[in-house]
Amino acid sequence: MQKNYLLWLALMAMTACQSPTASKIPQIDSPGKTVRVEFNLTASGQPGYKVSFNGKEVIGQSLLGLDIQGQNFRDGFKITSQSERSYDQTWKPPYGEVAEIREHFNEMTIQLENADKHKMSIIFKAFDDGVGFRYEIPAQDGLDSITVNDELTEFQMTGDHKTWWIPGDWDSNEHVYTTSKTSEIDATPYNEAPTPIHTQHIVDVYSVQTPLAMQMADGTHLVIHEAALWDYPAMQLHINRESLKYIAALVPSAKAPVKSVNKLPFKTPWRSILTAKNAAGIIDSKLTLNLNDPSAIGDASWVKPTKYVGIWWEMHVGISTWDMYGLQDMSSATNRKPSGKHGATTENTKRYIDFAAKHGFDGVLVEGWNVGWEDWFGKWIDSVFSFTTPYPDYDIEFLSKYAKEKGVKIIMHHETSSAVTNYESQMEAAYQFMIDHGMDAVKTGYVGKIIPRGEMHDGQWMVNHYRRVAEATAKHKIMLNSHESVRPTGWSRTYPNWFSAEAARGNEFNAWSLGNPPEHETIMPFTRIQGGGFDYTPGIFETRMSAYDPKKTEVVHTTVAKQLALYVTMYSPLQMAADLPQNYEKRLDVFQFIKDVPVDWKDTKVLHAAIGDHIGLARLDKNSDNWFIGSITDEEARNFDLKLDFLTDGKNYEATIYEDGEGADWKANPYPVNIRKVEVKKGDVLPIKLAPGGGTAIAVFAK
Repeated sequence: MQKNYLLWLALMAMTACQSPTASKIPQIDSPGKTVRVEFNLTASGQPGYKVSFNGKEVIGQSLLGLDIQGQNFRDGFKITSQSERSYDQTWKPPYGEVAEIREHFNEMTIQLENADKHKMSIIFKAFDDGVGFRYEIPAQDGLDSITVNDELTEFQMTGDHKTWWIPGDWDSNEHVYTTSKTSEIDATPYNEAPTPIHTQHIVDVYSVQTPLAMQMADGTHLVIHEAALWDYPAMQLHINRESLKYIAALVPSAKAPVKSVNKLPFKTPWRSILTAKNAAGIIDSKLTLNLNDPSAIGDASWVKPTKYVGIWWEMHVGISTWDMYGLQDMSSATNRKPSGKHGATTENTKRYIDFAAKHGFDGVLVEGWNVGWEDWFGKWIDSVFSFTTPYPDYDIEFLSKYAKEKGVKIIMHHETSSAVTNYESQMEAAYQFMIDHGMDAVKTGYVGKIIPRGEMHDGQWMVNHYRRVAEATAKHKIMLNSHESVRPTGWSRTYPNWFSAEAARGNEFNAWSLGNPPEHETIMPFTRIQGGGFDYTPGIFETRMSAYDPKKTEVVHTTVAKQLALYVTMYSPLQMAADLPQNYEKRLDVFQFIKDVPVDWKDTKVLHAAIGDHIGLARLDKNSDNWFIGSITDEEARNFDLKLDFLTDGKNYEATIYEDGEGADWKANPYPVNIRKVEVKKGDVLPIKLAPGGGTAIAVFAK
């Protein structure tokens, strides 16, 4: 009897040691032990967590849970099991900022059940550069779907950090960044009247969007974002300024208060917290990509990084129009007459094709080619555009053959006017139309209010639409560049054909609004571009809109040299030489850098970085031993010594430097560019001077 009793005691002791409900705090460290995640349950059984980085708490006690209609997924939970695993693999993206990415993490899964018999798991992945976590709800008795009213996810800050943010907006990401302390966030929109086609929908003054970047007092940097956003609304963050706590706020659907409806089993997107000892660490991190699933489209060798020109900027500066009739608002189509200002004519497109072929560009984007523009501007109409019917002055049969003969591809444009149901009804026909005419890339647009009415650009319905487009284009081997879409969350890993997006305030705003301040481009690599490539459309040589209309006062807040450097600092596998061909032909010596710079990289090195102030990157061409350097600043002039310790030892190089010329200043004199050549080798130091709002671009060719 005593022997059996002792055996029973031993078994109970072993069980207690293994039980997740024991006093030991469930926690997991990253492989290099730089990041630690601690999980806990409150007295009421609500899940919570903390995160530390390099031994310092960066996310304080924060609650977790889901607000699900008619069901309790908030509290009353107990841990039923806990499991851990490690993962370490290297994967090769088909394009990107580096040729290889290491995916190395330790994972902890906490399985929970409450008194209502509701089951939920929370999965944490701890990387050396941050944390990802998500909720998983399995199929369970009496519950085959859930209706999510919101999330209860919190991010408790441990100090009043310096923060770079844009206001919470369900319909647009196209805002200027504000820099303030967390306690001073006041998300008033940028003070300008919205244009008829760029409306703003502010949620409230204490809501911000992700990616949200912060700098702690000790220099540690944080970025809160999400990854693998599928079948769920985008996450914005409501800020409690007194407690310095961010709380997840999901973009609503048309059926308020519903945010998301999901069949079980279901898993949310990853909530991510990037941690870095400095700003450079944000650029080096691949946390967002690593939290996404591998490619869903199989062989992606047909996805080609692309450099292009296009019929686009001339509409923004006002010398031509998207529609054939000059945006005449006339009730009878029979009375409409061509305005003579249409941009997408056969002759003008032919001119762009010739320019692209002459200077080695891959493609020509043509906007305004199809019927419907004359009936859309400033309206909210269910069915306007046809995506298979060109205007009479656009000979698509001739141009398709002509482009092919010249070795150039026409990039299709599908402006949906946010009449999304109309677009979905035409997608298959539109994509087949593209294939029939030799086009393998499309730029989609979602300007205006969403139809179905009541849905938002960043809500669940639209997130699912964007995925349907990615899947349909992949089926036809078409590359996708989305504008006015939800901001990227690393989707290019799963759908490599969705290789770029706008989803932020692009260069176009400089043509017809107060524009983007000089610091704008020094913030984007640490925020928006964390989710994926940004079709910012750089390369503007004529920066003053008065050159096109003496009454205009708008300017591009940049020097010309900075426009060159953006091809290196503003990552995208799709880069546009956005200015007019005639402006490039006036400055072919400066234009040479745009012709030379690649759009696909083997490696990337951070040379200097401070969010909102400056950034300098060196990138190695994937297909050669040539390096390209971009260095930019905000409104302040700055000097840097660029250390070329990334060059190959024993190899000689010639560096062509495109720098701000004498007297250059974004406001007073943006045009001077000084070009010089120097011989360099590993270990050399290149001193550079950046003018106010300026930059330096350097092409380093191996000899």
